[in-house]
Amino acid sequence: MQHALRNQSAETMNELRALNARFIHNFVTNDVASHDAILHPGFINILPTGQRWDRATYLKYWATAFDPDVIVYWDVRDELITVIGDVALVRSTNKCTRRRDGNEVTGMTTYTDTYLFENGAWKCIQAQITAVAPEHYPADDTIVSVYIKGKLQHRAAA
Repeated sequence: MQHALRNQSAETMNELRALNARFIHNFVTNDVASHDAILHPGFINILPTGQRWDRATYLKYWATAFDPDVIVYWDVRDELITVIGDVALVRSTNKCTRRRDGNEVTGMTTYTDTYLFENGAWKCIQAQITAVAPEHYPADDTIVSVYIKGKLQHRAAA
């Protein structure tokens, strides 16, 4: 059966962009309650190692995963959203600088968050993270948001 494209209106795309921003903000602020509200009951997380976490394990991790003294820089870049039927793929790359043993280590991961439109709302049913090799790092001109030591930086409009 072929799915018709769901409404790819500016309103739908803005709603999904806002969910992506909320997802990241929830992570940076360790906001479990806000994050729990956007997850589907059947949610699963797939880590770069291939390990799978159920919803409960993931939310327990979420409560303490971001430490602004360790993760001193975090950005979201290269956002790409595709809507097909009642499914949306929300993809972006995160650049992260972590301070470890007095050294700063920078790397990038890309993620695909899969949302299902159900009962009038988008709910995330899967989040999958993949490491990005340096030769595939998206450019700085694709940055959507920046956090320094856990604080959202206000950016001038382009």
